[in-house]
Amino acid sequence: MDRAALILVIIGAINWALIGFFQFDLVAAIFGGQDAWLSRIIYSLVGIAGLYCISLLFRDRQRVEG
Repeated sequence: MDRAALILVIIGAINWALIGFFQFDLVAAIFGGQDAWLSRIIYSLVGIAGLYCISLLFRDRQRVEG
């Protein structure tokens, strides 16, 4: 779950960087515009993943020694 959330957050970060630097929304370009239902699903999943990743800030890190 952590890895999936992190991947979605990275996708969102890349999309925001493209918007900030080039005024280009990659998600909208791929999935048919900002109002398309598939784009809205992607935006929603990225947002939920970002909220989930907040929990990573408060978790104890465990070391795996091998």
